[in-house]
Amino acid sequence: MELAGRLVETDLSPATWVAEALRDQLPGTVAALAPPVFAAYARVFHPAVRYAGDDDVDVSWAEVAAANAAVAHPLMEWGSITGSMDFFGEDNQSPLWDDAPAMGHLPEQVAARLAAVLRRHTTTPQDCWFGLFTGWGHGFAGPELHLGGRGFHLLRGPVELAATNLVPEPSSQSANAWWPADRAWFVATDVDLVTTYVGGSAALVGELLTAALECAPAKASQATTYDADTVNPLPYDAPG
Repeated sequence: MELAGRLVETDLSPATWVAEALRDQLPGTVAALAPPVFAAYARVFHPAVRYAGDDDVDVSWAEVAAANAAVAHPLMEWGSITGSMDFFGEDNQSPLWDDAPAMGHLPEQVAARLAAVLRRHTTTPQDCWFGLFTGWGHGFAGPELHLGGRGFHLLRGPVELAATNLVPEPSSQSANAWWPADRAWFVATDVDLVTTYVGGSAALVGELLTAALECAPAKASQATTYDADTVNPLPYDAPG
C-alpha cells in the first residue's frame, strides 16, 4: 500500500516511543499531542485566507484579532478573536478573510517554511516519520500507530515530505504528526485544531519564533481547547 507514492510502513516498532510518551497525558493539553520530553515548545497558527483574484493571501491571526478589537497573544483561540464559533465553518469576515484557518491540516506553504527550519535541527533530515490520521477516510488499510485513541498510518521520507499532500486529489491533507529518526523534535497537527504544536530544543523554538511563521512560545502543560484563551472573551455561542 502506498500514500503519496511511498510505501506505508509495516514495522511500527521504531515509532512506539511516541505512543509511550503520550500515554496518560492530560487530554486537551499540548503534552497529549507532542511528547512532553522536549526542552521547549512552539505553537504555529494556521493562517486564514483572503481571496485576491486568482490568488489566496494568508491572513494572520494578529490581523484578525486587531480587526475584531481582540488581543493577539500566545494562548489566543480562533473563536475568541473572531467572536463566534461559526467562524470555524463556512461563515467568514470578508473582505478581511474568506476561509477560516485549516482544521487538522497544516497548509503547504506553512509546512514548507516550518520544514526548512526543522531541517537544520536534526541529524536525520532525510529520514523522518509522518503519521496520517486514518479517520480521514482515504480508503487504505494497514498497520496503525495508536495515539490518544486515534489511528495513524506511517510513512518515511525527507523532512520536505511535510509539505506534500498525502491523500488522493482533489482532497488535500498534510501529515498529522511528524518527527525525525533521531527524535530531535516532534510536530503535531491535531485533527480538531487550527494550530500546530512543535516540541524541540530551545534553539529550535527560538529560531521558529523569528522565522517567517506566525508562531508563539508554548508549554507542554498548556490547554489546547477552544476555551484556553485567558485574555479575550469566549465566543458568544461557545458550548456550555
